[in-house]
Amino acid sequence: MALPQLDIDRLSPDERIQLAEELWNSLHAEPGEVPLTPAQEGELDRRLDAYREDREPGEPWRDALAKIGKSAG
Repeated sequence: MALPQLDIDRLSPDERIQLAEELWNSLHAEPGEVPLTPAQEGELDRRLDAYREDREPGEPWRDALAKIGKSAG
């Protein structure tokens, strides 16, 4: 597949960020097309196993946010 020529060095920082966002968003449209490395698959499996084994898997996000607010202030 031939890619169009793009001189990234000529883009402003804002334009580079926009380009990166557009590229990232294009991957979101077809997540199955983005393969995971064996290390990524292993880490996801490890986290899923830990979640399933944990009897207290977390707390509501509002409670966590309130705790963060109290510790920052």
